[in-house]
Amino acid sequence: MRLTGRIDYAVRAAVELAARQGYVKLEEVAEAQALPTEYVRAAMRDLRRAGIVASRRGHDGGYALSRDAAQTTLADIIRAVDGPLTEVRGERPDEVNYRGAAEPLRDVWLALRAHERVVLEQVTLASIIKDDLPEVVRREV
Repeated sequence: MRLTGRIDYAVRAAVELAARQGYVKLEEVAEAQALPTEYVRAAMRDLRRAGIVASRRGHDGGYALSRDAAQTTLADIIRAVDGPLTEVRGERPDEVNYRGAAEPLRDVWLALRAHERVVLEQVTLASIIKDDLPEVVRREV
């Protein structure tokens, strides 16, 4: 799995929102995480479309999580900004077919997707801000 800057920025911005109460100005999120404001703006746009964050205009406006941090996983965020967790040439691993000696590769890609899900669907924003990562993560570190 390749974690792009887009994914990293979106995850860090979401974690920052989870650690705060109420609406937070975009600039405050960017500054707190030392991120470029425009990249955070793009990430928030994707997260808002996915229903992960809400935005509000005005003096007391900004961005806030639109659902409980304990119910928002890293997988949710990655899918919102980058699409499916695992793709092979733009296809889902279960839709890829190989011939001959390469045929077992499909099973490798399927296993990779399953292992990514095991981690990314268990790690929530709340577990990150509380530094209470699930056993599946602690076991691998």
